[in-house]
Amino acid sequence: MTTEHATAAARSTVYGYPRQGQNRELKKAVEGYWKGRVTAEALRATAAEIRRTNWQQLDEAGIDEVPTGDFSYYDHVLDTTVMVGAVPGRHREAVANDPLDGYFAMARGTQDVAPLEMTKWFDTNYHYLVPELGPDTVFTADSAKQVAELKEAVALGLTARPVLVGPVTYLLLAKPAPGVAADFDPLTLLDRLLPVYAEVLADLRAAGAEWVQLDEPALVQDRTPAELNAVERIYRGLGTLTDRPKLLVASYFGPLGEALAVLAKAPVDGLALDFTETAAANLAALAAVGGLPGKRLVAGVVNGRNIWINDLEKSLSTLGTLLGLAGRVDVASSCSLLHVPLDTAAERDVEPQVLRWLAFARQKTAEIATLAKGLVQGVDAIAAELAANRADLASRAHSPVTRDPAVRARTAAVTQADAHRSQPYGERSAAQRAHLGLPLLPTTTIGSFPQTAELRTARADLRSGRIEAAAYDERVKAEIQEVISFQEKTGLDVLVHGEAERNDMVQYFAEQLTGYLATQHGWVQSYGTRYVRPPVLAGDISRPEPMTVAWTTYAQSLTDRPVKGMLTGPVTMLAWSFVRDDQPLGETARQVALALRDEVNDLESAGTSVIQVDEPALRETLPLRAAGHPAYLAWATESFRLTTSGVRPDTQIHTHMCYAEFGDIVQAIDDLDADVISLEAARSHMQVAHELAEQGYPREAGPGVYDIHSPRVPSTQETAELLRTGLKAIPAERLWVNPDCGLKTRGWPETRASLENLVAAARTVRGELSAS
Repeated sequence: MTTEHATAAARSTVYGYPRQGQNRELKKAVEGYWKGRVTAEALRATAAEIRRTNWQQLDEAGIDEVPTGDFSYYDHVLDTTVMVGAVPGRHREAVANDPLDGYFAMARGTQDVAPLEMTKWFDTNYHYLVPELGPDTVFTADSAKQVAELKEAVALGLTARPVLVGPVTYLLLAKPAPGVAADFDPLTLLDRLLPVYAEVLADLRAAGAEWVQLDEPALVQDRTPAELNAVERIYRGLGTLTDRPKLLVASYFGPLGEALAVLAKAPVDGLALDFTETAAANLAALAAVGGLPGKRLVAGVVNGRNIWINDLEKSLSTLGTLLGLAGRVDVASSCSLLHVPLDTAAERDVEPQVLRWLAFARQKTAEIATLAKGLVQGVDAIAAELAANRADLASRAHSPVTRDPAVRARTAAVTQADAHRSQPYGERSAAQRAHLGLPLLPTTTIGSFPQTAELRTARADLRSGRIEAAAYDERVKAEIQEVISFQEKTGLDVLVHGEAERNDMVQYFAEQLTGYLATQHGWVQSYGTRYVRPPVLAGDISRPEPMTVAWTTYAQSLTDRPVKGMLTGPVTMLAWSFVRDDQPLGETARQVALALRDEVNDLESAGTSVIQVDEPALRETLPLRAAGHPAYLAWATESFRLTTSGVRPDTQIHTHMCYAEFGDIVQAIDDLDADVISLEAARSHMQVAHELAEQGYPREAGPGVYDIHSPRVPSTQETAELLRTGLKAIPAERLWVNPDCGLKTRGWPETRASLENLVAAARTVRGELSAS
């Protein structure tokens, strides 16, 4: 590759950057604001400082064009709802009285008003707030946030590109508002939305934007001819505006497919495409449509979702191929860096050679800048970086950290019988009812209880060496005693130990399994102010010793009621980790399943009669295109059954899923062969219960009746009404009563009140059933 052949004007850029700050300053400021300890002015100042620091880090790393508008106090889709004026009627008064408080009311709800529904952002672990639209929706432009953040970056002397959720994706992500017919199609509002986007674009142009990025990740999914026609209409309309900046339409998370030809012909000025392994088809598709002559192509060759270092030589080869397919080729991450932690430099406990295999957001920006330099100046200009990269890739490929012959031999010996229970569900169900003796509409929780300040302090003291392990264990025992006592007094039927010993539902197990690496500062936003530290799955997986048996057994010793054993399932252990990319996911899942199978069997041997294996990630990991569904669901459901199929018929296996669209995987849920499933349902008004019924789901189910992602306490009457709605779809003998999800993030006062109301509602409805 020569300098003459390369595009001299090639830029380096990213689509978005982590929002939390170096030490999660945003989380602390927002939560402080909610509690009245931080003023609105102080919160805004913290946010502005994080944005300034992010842009300066990008500039210092050699990023030529920084994104603006990607920052959010809670969620970028909610920000878009505000930008287009689609505030639900129940929140308009709050937004009018105080825009910031109204914004958070839409996200979290209040005691009197329910929040927007929340679900997963495509196949990631990020959650967005679902727009609510209807035939009466009136859009109005509010570009204040986007204009203000652009001006902040420009004032720093930076070349900035505002990033907006595209209009087609926004409408495709929306749902009919409450009270609107279920078959209402938000895409019918496209003509109303077009002038609002036109106004925002004009405002950004007036504020100094040369380019604006419109994110359309929904176009990497299977789209109908009508939806593709909408893409053509909206971008013809936006592209022919006279008062607009240049338009860059961005897609990510996979190949663009049929939409590529539509966008290539549209009167827009550039496309941003994913060229990582999962989207390699974009290269051939781009060539098939004749490329983008005279237009800008932003090539996402650095994986924005995983944390392994880039193969620089391979990426340069891809970039070299792309040079002949566009007027200008720029270098970028494949998607926003929101999905990875900030900086590996903060990690002190990862072995230095292994750390060189990892690239967080700051390291990825360095890779992007290096590739852009090589694209413009030739490979000789980055010879040292290429040599170091080759050495690091070879180190990982040949490291004993990544391969364990014993694990591979055990995995290879798995038979089909290992993934099936010894008796069919009908026979097991009868045995379990006789063994457990539970009432109609049994009550339970999903697993975790509030993590108190005392408990978090004790955990921090243990890590720092200020207390011994024995003192920490006593603190955990005291928490378990309180949780069990509360559940017994409240009248719950199947208890949990509360998970006081667990820092996170994935990290806790990862720290006890071989093959995983834990980070200390690898925080990633899951939703709002909820941040997680996904562990790094670097090598072959095994379980050296029991992980949960002692605490579960201790909890059971405190009560005569059944206590559930609580585990995280193999698909979720992969999906909520940074998973290895050097072997098929199904192979890794089978390794994790066998390690968890050992734990399930040990729990049963210790006397645990109910074992819950959570798989909230089953739906979110579903490939974005239907062609990939069968293969994925085959290994995903097999790995769950491999985990759970070694127990007796009278041992009841539960699973749990939350905050995803379940309707299109009901058959896969059945294929898990769990005895009971609990699902998020409160915000979606029991929609999932009807989806299960429509598909003929034959097992027991607990659609949630308490939305735990809101601080509001649902009344007994409200909870009972949700139960009655659930009974319209699921027979009473198969219906469980439970919250949507775990209670770790809630406070004790609201938890006590909500669960007391939940139990009271179950008793009320039981009484109604017995009287009928």
